[in-house]
Amino acid sequence: MNTETITYKHNDTNCEAYVAYPNGTGPFPIILIAHAWAGRDDFACKKAEALAELGYIGFALDMYGDAKLGKSNEENSQLIQPFMEDRQFLLDRISAAFQKAQSNSKVDKNKIGIMGFCFGGLCALDLARSGADLKGTVAFHALLGAPEGVKPGKINSKILSLHGHDDPMATPEQALAFQTEMTNASTDWQMHIYGNTQHAFTNPQANDPSFGTVFSDSANKRSWQAMINFWQEVF
Repeated sequence: MNTETITYKHNDTNCEAYVAYPNGTGPFPIILIAHAWAGRDDFACKKAEALAELGYIGFALDMYGDAKLGKSNEENSQLIQPFMEDRQFLLDRISAAFQKAQSNSKVDKNKIGIMGFCFGGLCALDLARSGADLKGTVAFHALLGAPEGVKPGKINSKILSLHGHDDPMATPEQALAFQTEMTNASTDWQMHIYGNTQHAFTNPQANDPSFGTVFSDSANKRSWQAMINFWQEVF
């Protein structure tokens, strides 16, 4: 595969996407990857490469700008806060990445998807909620709450939520509210719920039961396979 870093702008912020391409001339489907609250880290970039191995362009976007990374839960919380307080700002920032991905000459413009992890799952869902022209949206252990102060669009994307039942950051009550939201929106949605599974179950570095972030080998493998099946369906 080939990889490159692509710079794009949102307002005065320079964002840096890490892009991995499969072998061949294309055009290829493209899948945006929205990172967790630490920023566009190696985890997100490796997911882009894994998607390229499956035959898709992997576009690991940058929500914070300059590929900025938090080094602690406190720093991560500070980075995420402006987006959680202003979901229109969040949508505008991720829409800039979507527009940049669309403009790539190797992309099949009719085959665009997005996936995200934790905070990035929320970003992916908000892009779908906006009515963006997406074929599919995959949210791994996402924050699920619907945005306030943002005009909803008609969801065009199929939705796959991959969720831990014991996730303290997206409780069973919040999961049910999300299901109701998607049903009321007449969306083609599915939610896979993994028992005895907490937040951040795809991250091998997650090992903080008191914080609710614990890696699960079985949920990680099952959710990745569910994602593979989903992309094969929508593309």
